[in-house]
Amino acid sequence: MSRGLLPRALGALARSLPLRTPAALALLATPALADGGEAIGVAMPLWSLIPFAGILLSIAILPLVAGHWWEHNKNRAIVSGLFAVPVVAFLLLSYGSAGGAKLVHSLEEYVSFICLLGALFVITGGIYIRGSLSGAPLLNTAILGIGALVASFIGTTGASVLLIRPLLRANAPRVKKVHIVVFFIFIVSNCGGLLTPLGDPPLFLGFLKGVPFGWTFNLWKEWLLVNGALLLIFNFWDQQVFAKEELERPGSQLEQVQQHEPLKIEGGLNFLFLLGVVLIIVGKGHFKWGFGPQEGLMALMGGLAYMTTNKANREANKFSWAPIVEVAVLFVGIFVCMIPALEILNAWGSGARPEVLGLSFGMQQPWQYFWSTGALSSFLDNAPTYLTFAATAAGKEGLSGDQLGLLLDKGAAAQALLMAISCGAVFMGANTYIGNGPNFMVKAIAEENGVKMPGFFGYMAYSLGILIPLFVVVTLVFFR
Repeated sequence: MSRGLLPRALGALARSLPLRTPAALALLATPALADGGEAIGVAMPLWSLIPFAGILLSIAILPLVAGHWWEHNKNRAIVSGLFAVPVVAFLLLSYGSAGGAKLVHSLEEYVSFICLLGALFVITGGIYIRGSLSGAPLLNTAILGIGALVASFIGTTGASVLLIRPLLRANAPRVKKVHIVVFFIFIVSNCGGLLTPLGDPPLFLGFLKGVPFGWTFNLWKEWLLVNGALLLIFNFWDQQVFAKEELERPGSQLEQVQQHEPLKIEGGLNFLFLLGVVLIIVGKGHFKWGFGPQEGLMALMGGLAYMTTNKANREANKFSWAPIVEVAVLFVGIFVCMIPALEILNAWGSGARPEVLGLSFGMQQPWQYFWSTGALSSFLDNAPTYLTFAATAAGKEGLSGDQLGLLLDKGAAAQALLMAISCGAVFMGANTYIGNGPNFMVKAIAEENGVKMPGFFGYMAYSLGILIPLFVVVTLVFFR
């Protein structure tokens, strides 16, 4: 069980952001506490987790049993509201102003989340790469490799929405391309964002809590192992799929995918707006803005991009509002329903809640932190999960969650814990569609372009078969 964490440190954790996108980068604030001065997760009943489980199961099952009904965003919004409304009532009726403050904070985070994703969606939707890339396996692998590098500097969300459309166009002549999108989510939308605090929100939050900006470059070996292995696996897989198509389909598939026009980027002004988004994120962390300025500036970047972009670029990209609307209606329910789960997790991890389901919090080794952080990051948000376990590791050394920089001065063992927490939070967001904001976005864009993506459990079959064995290797190499 963690030691040395004061209720005030727990409160700070409870205010951490439930976001997997750079929108989370600067919404830290003082938590709302229950009337007794304790975090509300200390006594929150476990049945309050039922709506969160319900909305996750709905996302997983309804596309399978009621696919046509589920296709309409209005129906998705109904489901989202059915689970969110009871949580709102529970928080307000059971915890009064403290519950209301938690709800307001979560909705602010949701607005930040949507402002960021919406701005990036509109900005990149106006960048059109005229001509075409080759959809051959080697070039597909190269695009994913470039995405892995770019993700650490413009964020996993920015890299995802920038590169997914050119990749889909390059592979338009091919029949079997679900695996291409799945590996794109693995690499570009998640695992590539480990090298800098700009790559993924947990790392930026660590930076705000005292971790030096350049410290994450120490994770280059973990980054290289995971992304290098995924690129090798993908290339082998894509080669096999491509070769099988070559035999089964008439004509030469290689010649077909290699037919391309010279490349030309249109809508280049949007790259300035994309840079503006990155600078807004950095500015949020530097100037400690409260809620409002970042969101307004994000909306401004998206609005300017929409007004200045040639409409033909969006039409060529098959741009529509459906993907961002789908993310918006589903995630508003997720953000509300996850509040009890996050509060219980924070209280348990800090030691303020001694047991959950009869289990005490007794992690000591890096591998335990790696898997616990990763498992929760797959279904909750990695930012609060990261801060919870990072503060717990700091508490073991008699430090608060705001002193992560001092934790690194405690020696190799303390550093190993923070490295394990960082890798678990970033890597394992790839395990499910809801593990990271870009995952759902990429899925929706792919489906808009005619790729029939697997459902919730179908996607997890890929992650269980590919990612989990790889993470076992990571554990044996770095965190045992």
